[in-house]
Amino acid sequence: MRGGVAWMPKGTVRVVPQRQRSKGRLIVTAALELSTNQITHFFSEKKNTAEMIRLLDILLQLYSNQRCLYLSWDAASWHVSAKLNERVSEVNSIAQADLGATPFVKLMPLPAVARFLNVIESVFSGMAKAILHNSDYQSEEHCKAAIDRYFEERNAAYRRNPRRAGKRFGDKSLSNPVLHQATTARTPTGGDNTVSG
Repeated sequence: MRGGVAWMPKGTVRVVPQRQRSKGRLIVTAALELSTNQITHFFSEKKNTAEMIRLLDILLQLYSNQRCLYLSWDAASWHVSAKLNERVSEVNSIAQADLGATPFVKLMPLPAVARFLNVIESVFSGMAKAILHNSDYQSEEHCKAAIDRYFEERNAAYRRNPRRAGKRFGDKSLSNPVLHQATTARTPTGGDNTVSG
């Protein structure tokens, strides 16, 4: 059982036992395509490099008609391993030798302390609120089915009503930046070096 907000009859208090027998555990490995807001996911036994390579191979098949595939993620050890970098180099060698055979892969790691930039975290948070909080699945299979259904319905909703994933920075600036004479300085080469703030 998982805690969460629940409608209860008057005078009834919902209790989630602190100690419970485990019904299993799940790891969801997923990728969020930013321009179409579509999730590609599968269930993993472990969080490791092998699963990231598996995800990369799935994405290479899905986006085989593209020139370049950018992967942006946090600084977890399985995202920056030598084995993953070797696989990316191998893919890029194939792409270089035969243009159009596979997309080039570019890794765009996020700063270690900027989890808020990782857009897929908000998707996982929404999924947890929708189907994990306040739940009592009878088995791993029931929970997997609910997660699959959630992502299928989410993908379908964004296909019907397209919208890019994430929010753009700067949309809600409090004031328009103003360039003052004091912020313009001459560079040694004679060009202007303009700083705005």
